[in-house]
Amino acid sequence: MNVNVNIPTSRPKVCPSIEAWLAQPRPLLIDGKWVPALSGKTFPVFDPATGEKIADVAEGDAADIDLAVKAARRAFESGPWARMTPSERGRIIHKLGDLVLEHADELATLEALDNGKPKHVARAADVTLSADMFHYMAGWATKIEGKTISISALAAPGVDFFSATRPEPIGVVGQIIPWNFPLLMAAWKLGPALTTGCTVVLKVAEETPLSALRLGELILEAGVPAGVVNIIAGFGETAGAALSAHPDVDKVAFTGSTDVGRLIVKASAGNLKKVSLELGGKSPNIVLADADVELAIQGATAAVFFNHGQCCNAGSRLFVHRSIFDRVVEGVAAEAAKIKLGHGLNPDTEMGPLVSQVQYDRVTGLLASGRQQGATAVCGGAGVGGQGYFVPPTIFTNTTPSMRVVAEEIFGPVLVAAPFDDVDDALIAEANNSIYGLAAGVWSTNTAKAQSIAHRLKAGTVWVNCYHIFDAALPFGGYKQSGWGREMGQAVLNNYLETKAITTRLG
Repeated sequence: MNVNVNIPTSRPKVCPSIEAWLAQPRPLLIDGKWVPALSGKTFPVFDPATGEKIADVAEGDAADIDLAVKAARRAFESGPWARMTPSERGRIIHKLGDLVLEHADELATLEALDNGKPKHVARAADVTLSADMFHYMAGWATKIEGKTISISALAAPGVDFFSATRPEPIGVVGQIIPWNFPLLMAAWKLGPALTTGCTVVLKVAEETPLSALRLGELILEAGVPAGVVNIIAGFGETAGAALSAHPDVDKVAFTGSTDVGRLIVKASAGNLKKVSLELGGKSPNIVLADADVELAIQGATAAVFFNHGQCCNAGSRLFVHRSIFDRVVEGVAAEAAKIKLGHGLNPDTEMGPLVSQVQYDRVTGLLASGRQQGATAVCGGAGVGGQGYFVPPTIFTNTTPSMRVVAEEIFGPVLVAAPFDDVDDALIAEANNSIYGLAAGVWSTNTAKAQSIAHRLKAGTVWVNCYHIFDAALPFGGYKQSGWGREMGQAVLNNYLETKAITTRLG
């Protein structure tokens, strides 16, 4: 099947203000000031569609992390943030959401440049959902409440007590975000941390630091006091490891791979800091015989190919009833063939490149493994080659559970499809046959049957007759090795709060 790709020879031009912003070395945000790294080092940021350098960014390391943590501690203990009312915090957070929308085109352009995703997708999804996260979390600032509890004071009969709980911010939070949704992951992390009154050191991915650094400018413009949010660009082995292990960090929140999540847990053990993790996935997507086939085809296509497949919750394992298996696979392949690959700033582009050479090598290596282990590539199956890190939509059939393409998270536009005969324990067991448990999909016109399956799937999110539906009010997170805790919704507030119980003798 032909690949619908237009490999760019150079990056399209952007507006002069963005070009000027990119032309200046981008510093770190520490204690309300934009500063170079203490080492003086910078690192280049590349356009993954062309391989061209687009910016130089200050390379933060352990020394910069230490400065940022100290600034965050001062802001938490004695700065104006600690004395603000919840209403005042909420207004600032809401203003930040407004500023994100005001600068939507600029932020979407930066996402397209250093992540590779289509600009129109970034504007419609990443930027819009980021603003909505800040707006939603701003409303929670005034609604974090304790409760009174009637107790049976068996050790003091006849004495009355008044007991109440008091939720308090956990303190200084280290947050580490990935490169697949740079702006949105920053919003997911910062929104609830700020709402609860915490202060933050945010370590951004070295592949995609630009939109978060621009967000930092908007954070200051919104009125967030100095030291409350500190943003460090740098590498995981230096900046990320130092943040995770820092003895004055009270909590680490990480989104990324399960392998790195394990390292975060080990690094946090020194002071037993709290940890929340949103990690990998290998999500099953189940299409029953009675499904609306055309809807399922469209849904299965979006489930795995959205964002170039670089989604932790991608529906990358497709199970289809044998009676409609060929029809569904052929339909998804036909949709895949229509997807236009190209530069993210090209308005016709529907899928950009993978984010880096490292990711390209990993994904194409797994594609080669699939072919070598006997899987059949219905479409795609190899990298495009030439300039940029382009991999076409790929569908493998004739797979077995032991194949790497079936068992491992690929984080690329790769789908493995298998037929089933009955909705039975064997199907559910195979759908759950993964170290991950982040998401799943079920397609059926029988709502009761779909709900029954959804209840049996070991996944933090199950979509029925839809996929990739997110909202700031919906909790998101995983079972098993897909993580600890939840992002978004009321549930995420628990990540950033301590509960204090206060009991008073009344007489």
